[in-house]
Amino acid sequence: MQIISGILLIDKSPGPTSFDVVRRVKGLLKVRKVGHLGTLDPFATGLLVLCLGQATKLAPFLMGEPKTYEAIIRLGVATDTQDLTGEVIAHSDKLPEPEEVFAAAARFVGEIEQIPPMYSAVHHQGQRLYKLARRGQEVERRPRPATIHRLEVVKLALPEVAVTVTCSAGTYIRTLAADLGAALGCGGHLTALRRLAAGPFRVEDALTLEALGQMTLEERRKRLIPLPNCLPGLPAVVVGEGEARRLRQGQAILGLINGFQPGQRVRVLAGPELVAVAQVRHAAGQLALTPLRVFHGSEQ
Repeated sequence: MQIISGILLIDKSPGPTSFDVVRRVKGLLKVRKVGHLGTLDPFATGLLVLCLGQATKLAPFLMGEPKTYEAIIRLGVATDTQDLTGEVIAHSDKLPEPEEVFAAAARFVGEIEQIPPMYSAVHHQGQRLYKLARRGQEVERRPRPATIHRLEVVKLALPEVAVTVTCSAGTYIRTLAADLGAALGCGGHLTALRRLAAGPFRVEDALTLEALGQMTLEERRKRLIPLPNCLPGLPAVVVGEGEARRLRQGQAILGLINGFQPGQRVRVLAGPELVAVAQVRHAAGQLALTPLRVFHGSEQ
């Protein structure tokens, strides 16, 4: 049976859930196994990175990559979900001056802590927080670290503030919106969100579901990023068929990796195929490649 593997970039429209998109892609490309590198709320748009087939094995190496968003924050109104889908819980007629907004935004750049919102998929004693929130329950949540690499105010038309954010994986942009509003003393919530990038992947290279649906099956599969190109941040090591066979069997190989450092991760290639993601380690007095994930067979 032909194995279809690779990464597909989708530009999600507002409305469908990320899981709706996954189901649609499974049908359009005739594949059973599709994962993602981070969901988007139904009202949000932009880049969804989908891993098909064996590309799902790459998720651990990509999930932690920074993400970039465009967001619009409405100051003066706070909601229980921290976004436009929730109920208004506070309102303020007093809005900050523009220079106060710029100064407050600048203070969020760097290492911060966020309290996960009640309307989130975080677990609490075996239950998702959003399920508790829908029952009217609120529980104590521990702050979680996040990194804001960039928070730029690109347009200010109070009460709306348009920002571009580059942040660590797992950052809640709606919590950032609510926290900015709280820091300004007027409250705030997220009214629009668009993901522009996730690690090395950009929304400019993505397809809408509508465009994907108008293609032939062959054209759709040609839009997949092949496995060898899915980890551009990792250096490549080329091996022969014998070394590839040993790696695929879970065995380390010695002596092919001069110039690398212990602990470094690499892509291992044999011809046009990705054989493994491996780590450089010391073994028997020399450097060795130890497979972390292995990939089998001809992909397309």
